Amino acid sequence: MTTTFFDHWRPAPEDAWRWPNFSPAEIACRGTGKLLVNETALDKLQALRDRLGKPMIVRSAYRSPEHNRAVGGATRSKHLDGAAFDIAMSNHDPVAFEVAARAVGFLGFGFYPRSGFMHIDLGPARQWGERFPARSVPFAAETPPTRKALAQSRTMKGGGAAVVATLGAAGVEVAQQVLNETQTVILPLVPYLDTLRWVFTAVALGGIAVTIYARLDDWKRWRR
Repeated sequence: MTTTFFDHWRPAPEDAWRWPNFSPAEIACRGTGKLLVNETALDKLQALRDRLGKPMIVRSAYRSPEHNRAVGGATRSKHLDGAAFDIAMSNHDPVAFEVAARAVGFLGFGFYPRSGFMHIDLGPARQWGERFPARSVPFAAETPPTRKALAQSRTMKGGGAAVVATLGAAGVEVAQQVLNETQTVILPLVPYLDTLRWVFTAVALGGIAVTIYARLDDWKRWRR
């Protein structure tokens, strides 16, 4: 079991962090920021995440000895070894979660339905607490979003802003021509049209930038 300790999670090298769905900050001690990288445990945590196919909210992972004492943790808690994780059940069916966790190799299970999380660790094999009550409405099966659905998400907002701003700029051009022809009547308004045209142009460019960013972000989400 390979472990690496850091006085704080920030210096943890990014190039050596191979668990894409979890960050050093998520795994670090909540009380001190210290980090113990237990590679075997994190490999199983990532395997569980891959098997479930949906995000996992980590309530607690590694605990430093001082933080473990502060929260009243067991003196031989697997959290001290970086081999235990408390996972919120807010977006998981507890029964399916337990089955998947056992399948990837977790052996210790603690059930905390009142607090809304399940403790999993690398053993020895044991369990405690009352199991979660059956849900009145089970979780619906999830399907990954399609490219079409992603394309219709936030990208529409950026694209819409660009179109509206572009039309606004064109409208200013027309208005300026009309006003220039009747400048003897409303000459004082003409100087402000150049400023208004630049405002619409800036909004259009901003909308285009938002569209490009959203397209890239949607693509990344679809790839995860």
